[in-house]
Amino acid sequence: MPDLQKISDDADMIVCGFAYKKTDEGIRVFDLNNGVGAAVISTDGSLIETNMDDIEFSIAQKNYLTNAKYMEA
Repeated sequence: MPDLQKISDDADMIVCGFAYKKTDEGIRVFDLNNGVGAAVISTDGSLIETNMDDIEFSIAQKNYLTNAKYMEA
């Protein structure tokens, strides 16, 4: 199981149990609620890669698009 404490501490933003971290590849998203759901999205919210199911990803994507402005600080 991933180290949820480290993922949370390293996150640039946490919204509704999803941790978001800026990287060179895009935005890494990790579902802290289930401990296995992960994705990489572009800065415009487009999917690059994921192991999340469709519903889980759509929630993570919506949360990112709604709150992305707070990562710009």
